Amino acid sequence: MSDRSEIRESWKTRWGGRIAGWGLRLLGMSLRKEIDAGVKGWNEEKEKVIWVLWHDEIAMAPYLWRRYFRRKGVVLTSASKDGAYLASAVRVFGLGAVHGSSSRRGAAALVGLRRAARAGNDLIFTPDGPRGPRHILQGGVVKMAEAMEMCVVPVRLVYCSAWKLKTWDRFQVPKPFSRVRLVLGEPMEVERGLGDEEFELVRKSLESRMGRVVSLGHDEC
Repeated sequence: MSDRSEIRESWKTRWGGRIAGWGLRLLGMSLRKEIDAGVKGWNEEKEKVIWVLWHDEIAMAPYLWRRYFRRKGVVLTSASKDGAYLASAVRVFGLGAVHGSSSRRGAAALVGLRRAARAGNDLIFTPDGPRGPRHILQGGVVKMAEAMEMCVVPVRLVYCSAWKLKTWDRFQVPKPFSRVRLVLGEPMEVERGLGDEEFELVRKSLESRMGRVVSLGHDEC
């Protein structure tokens, strides 16, 4: 599912994104992959969920999704040229995209995500994107889980050898033929009608779960 009515895609973003997507696919094929055993269980689960992973780890996420998950998914991308590139790239892997963020097109993004979920798609968030702070979980994903009554599953991608770019998130690009681990965290249910204090407790709890997942992953590198 793509929202092209508001975000204009030029031929540069379309073809640039596709080239990037195919490049990531080739890179993914070279990696040694270790996949959490729980992935198979989620393939058998009918309930639609929200998957969350940090912005710096997303490079191999579309490739691993296509290869190991048999589920429909939609990615939330920023309402910018970078978001248009990303939307084009993830389509190489069969993923859709909804454009928006808390600062731009937030209401339109919410509507698009609701439609995607009702159409049977999982939702995929980078809760510290698109601008950071790095590894600080913003509240939008909790609001969505509360409104849609969807379960949230933390995901971490552990790159045992990677280049780290000089960006706000220190974006990671795994080195060819290195090892990547996909690790799933404990699912979280979000109740409706949270007060401000309860909401913040849930946000901090989910952020903490993201950290616990990566501690498991790095022990194996």
